[in-house]
Amino acid sequence: MAARKAVLFDLWGCVQTPRLHHIFKKYEESLGLPRNFIHETVVKGGPGSALHRAELGKLTLTQMIPEMEAECLKEASSQAVSLPPQFSVQKLFDQIREALRFNTAILEASDKLRRHGVATCVLGNSWVDDSEKRDWMGLVLLVLQLHFDLVFQSCRTGARLPDPTLFSHALQRLGATPQQAVFVSSVEESVAAGRDIGMAVVLMDDSNEALKHLQCLAGMQAILVSSVEERETAGKKIGMGMCLTEDPNEAMLQLQSLSGVELLSSEETCSLCCNPEDVPHCFVTIKPGHQVHYVDMGEGPAVLLCHGFPDSWFSWRYQILALAESGFRVLALDMKGYGDSLAPPVMADLSSLLFPQEQLCQDLITFLDKLGIVQVTLVGHDWGGSLVWNMAQCHPERVRAVASLNTPLFLVDPNTNPMERLKANPTFNYQIYFQTPGVAEAELEKDLARTFKIMFRDAAGNVGKGLTLSSANVCERGGLFVGLPDDIPLSPILSEDALQYYIKQFSKTGFRGPLNWYRNTERNWRWMSSRPRGKILMPSLMVTAGMDQILLPKFSSGMETMIPNLTRGHIEDCGHWTQIERPVELNKILLSWLKDVHQKAAIPLCPKL
Repeated sequence: MAARKAVLFDLWGCVQTPRLHHIFKKYEESLGLPRNFIHETVVKGGPGSALHRAELGKLTLTQMIPEMEAECLKEASSQAVSLPPQFSVQKLFDQIREALRFNTAILEASDKLRRHGVATCVLGNSWVDDSEKRDWMGLVLLVLQLHFDLVFQSCRTGARLPDPTLFSHALQRLGATPQQAVFVSSVEESVAAGRDIGMAVVLMDDSNEALKHLQCLAGMQAILVSSVEERETAGKKIGMGMCLTEDPNEAMLQLQSLSGVELLSSEETCSLCCNPEDVPHCFVTIKPGHQVHYVDMGEGPAVLLCHGFPDSWFSWRYQILALAESGFRVLALDMKGYGDSLAPPVMADLSSLLFPQEQLCQDLITFLDKLGIVQVTLVGHDWGGSLVWNMAQCHPERVRAVASLNTPLFLVDPNTNPMERLKANPTFNYQIYFQTPGVAEAELEKDLARTFKIMFRDAAGNVGKGLTLSSANVCERGGLFVGLPDDIPLSPILSEDALQYYIKQFSKTGFRGPLNWYRNTERNWRWMSSRPRGKILMPSLMVTAGMDQILLPKFSSGMETMIPNLTRGHIEDCGHWTQIERPVELNKILLSWLKDVHQKAAIPLCPKL
């Protein structure tokens, strides 16, 4: 038989064991409940059940649990079943986390298949985990990304097994027809669905027998199956009770659960500035033609810094050393379209130049996967702030904590087109001006030195000097800089060396990529309106600046409604460029918050001081 091009594995009961049904059954037995009570209530409750809706991405885990609890109470009443006081859906999901193990035989099989040119994929009916224990799901997702070419979660694709749509999505991405693929599952209903569309199928009860069957179907005799002893030797226990195959490496070592230590910080290091020539510059390929440039310093829990417009990793030059010396691994990115990260050529097809938030979030997930980072603390400024809030809401499994400078969490109104709101607010007229490709680029690229001298100014230093940049009525004025003098002096927050570095960076890429972040307003709105927007429950920090003329502090009012675990910081005498205007004050706020977050989670730091 000809070799297959792809093998698809079911997550539950195949890649991870045991099946959820068996965990439900064990919990029922421990409480003396009728056989299959939980399974019949929450799994076979149809499309309207909480679990079903969560698996389609319509509910997060914390939203699903109380609804599932109510469903169980209702079903118990209808069956005249008395639920014991200790019954708890929350405890059930705690037991799921404790019971599940990776099937090392399947992980090893996937690795061997990939080495022999067969693509592998995981299909999982899963939910967005925004709970306090979401790092468990973050670890699961990271391990899957390390061992399989693709991972399809029902909550992110809108289709769940045994829906043929999920198979179609996966096969299209894998570049295989059903006749070129094998599907492995322990669920008869899913196996039947795979068979119906033309795939070869393996119903898995015993790993060894399933793999023997698979190696015949894949045309790879004597490659896949090793002895139980060999698999146990290759497996390595890591945190959360998971099992991994393959040799241990540095990324995996970072997944160990360690005890907490005291964070040491020093005021003297708070305002030290990075020299671009003295920091390690690294690159990660997200996909062909798209690389991410970042600065990587320090050891300890990862803190990822996301800059805004028009900026660079260099905007964090006063934070990188302070955080690294205090025990954190600092990752400062050139965001997509900036510096040495991907900036599409001007003449490329316009659709390829757009930078929707959905894709930017996925790029960050891929970045974390490539570096082997399960969870990260995100810190964003300006557009970076919008991105980290979206990461916290849509990918909470990978985010330990989130902080935003200046940019509040803006609630999404599915009934109001945001472009109409922008047009109605003169302050945001500059964003309307930015919409037409080529227009703003020409103005901003005409004289890069003048552009950055205008942009990077401290709010207090502009008073009475006629140098204040107005964002209002830009379209009517015919340009963002119209009305400002030709000769602009340097601001105290921008040194000559810093100016030259910005000129060098933007001479490479221009402004097309950065401006494309503004050209997805409606696309971002449609995407965010389609996602479940539950509360952000993780530790969060909002830092406002009293003199920011665009992102006013009042915009953050009421954020506690959506973010109950919100810490606030405020710097009154500070404009938009918080990181470089008030680095000492900001670093005190950041380090105090980071210390508190990691101490409460018993995560150790690696301070240098």
